[in-house]
Amino acid sequence: MNTLPLPDVSVIVGAYEAMPYLIRCLESVEAQTLGPDRIEIVAIDDGSTDGTGEYLEAFAARTAIPTRVVRQANSGGPSGPRNVGLGMARGRYVFFLDADDYFGEESLERMVAMADRAGTDVVLGRVEGVNRGAPGSMWNRTAERVDIYRSQVIYTLSAQKLFRRELTERLGLRFDETLKTGEDALFTMEAYIRGNGVSVIADYTCYYLVGRDDGKHVTKSGGHALRFEATGALMALITRLVPPGHKRDRLMVRPFTVGLIQQFGRGMLKQPEEIRQHKLELAAPLMERYWTPGVAARIKVSERLRLECVALGRLDLLADMLAFIGAGTVPEVVHRGRARTPYLVFPHFGDKRSGLTDASYEVTVPDWLGKPGLRRIEAPKVLRRRKSLARRVARRVRTRIRALAVPRPLGSLPTRPRP
Repeated sequence: MNTLPLPDVSVIVGAYEAMPYLIRCLESVEAQTLGPDRIEIVAIDDGSTDGTGEYLEAFAARTAIPTRVVRQANSGGPSGPRNVGLGMARGRYVFFLDADDYFGEESLERMVAMADRAGTDVVLGRVEGVNRGAPGSMWNRTAERVDIYRSQVIYTLSAQKLFRRELTERLGLRFDETLKTGEDALFTMEAYIRGNGVSVIADYTCYYLVGRDDGKHVTKSGGHALRFEATGALMALITRLVPPGHKRDRLMVRPFTVGLIQQFGRGMLKQPEEIRQHKLELAAPLMERYWTPGVAARIKVSERLRLECVALGRLDLLADMLAFIGAGTVPEVVHRGRARTPYLVFPHFGDKRSGLTDASYEVTVPDWLGKPGLRRIEAPKVLRRRKSLARRVARRVRTRIRALAVPRPLGSLPTRPRP
């Protein structure tokens, strides 16, 4: 009996009410330079009523790419279809392609080549938004292997990446079908942490993230309670997989700054009182359990203060912070103590009755580096000198080691005079 060779990539397409976007999506798979003999498509129609299922079946009947179609009752979210596709996949790698989006022509060829060359389990291809925003901080350079605890890849946790299928099977990695939003963040973060490395392709747009004109994009759905649930689940995952210390603190910055703090922006002040109080109630256990000085020091002052207000349960203080930030006011920089520690003068600085400590206002590394949203703050001179001295000492040590390692002619060796 003849058996089909295993494809390099299984492209998993979960589709719900995806017309007409599905047409360009599938055309982009057919246009791949990787070749139809190295690709398979596993498409799941999740109970569509707009002709999505019929189009998938017609496409499967005519395309040169081996395509299997599953039609099922609506599951209520993207996790179910993705899990079905993952269970059917045969490729060495899998890619979760949303039915609204599409590939660049060389995407799969470049990503497979990168994964094979670097031996990594996850490959991120550059993403570009079409009628919507897209993550951008992680595309500074192409890298065969990045350190997830130092790079910006933790700020893109969507499922639209190349994953080595052996990793998903070894870990039993699947999407959490109980979550209605943020389920891909758990899947991707676990692959980052437990996989054998992450690669980045920054010099070619691999994926086009499309904003739908009809407003039905899944990321726009779901209330605030679901988002708190997803944020808490990501925090719990990081805590379970990474021991306490700077690595955990670094990863935990992500759910605090892309997740929790977004629920406490200026728009919250226009919401009814019961919603604002409910948000504080939902945030309270997360702040108590996961908010630490190590995490706080890795977040810029303007965001740290908002989270500190949330931790205190003080909407009045938060409103003052939001008004100050919304007005575009540039905070004054003051230095205190023998170390000339710098602080940013946001509302209630120095007011002990507020419950906010001076440490909440202290300038830390994110502000020195000039993260988006705040001008770059100069580090204190004493710290700059300390850092400079350490560098000079290290440079002298390296120079001395290199000098000792150079072989010398026998005659040039120093001799000790005889007594």
